[in-house]
Amino acid sequence: MESTSTPRISSPLVDSYVGQNVMVIGKVQQLRGDTAVIEAEGQITANLNRDAHLVNGNAAQIIGKVLPDLSIKVLSSLDLGNGVDFKVAQAVVDATHQYRDLFVFDAAKGGMMG
Repeated sequence: MESTSTPRISSPLVDSYVGQNVMVIGKVQQLRGDTAVIEAEGQITANLNRDAHLVNGNAAQIIGKVLPDLSIKVLSSLDLGNGVDFKVAQAVVDATHQYRDLFVFDAAKGGMMG
């Protein structure tokens, strides 16, 4: 099995990760059928799977693949309730991109980038 990382991102970074798996923490703004709109420094459309049990207004963690239309095909999701500090969640996103070589595993290089 090949090791890969799942970078934490928010809306402004989605277009940099087309075709890759990512992790997003944000607030569920809207649920409509098999899609959700997640607020994470901007809106992200999440294409939910059958196992998704998100709650409107709650925080959620989604892991999924960024599609060419910049939506995310959800592989797994987790309802985080209503006690999430989104400023802290965004600070983690910022830190993982500022210090990318500490957080991103590059299997092609046989280990951490850098």
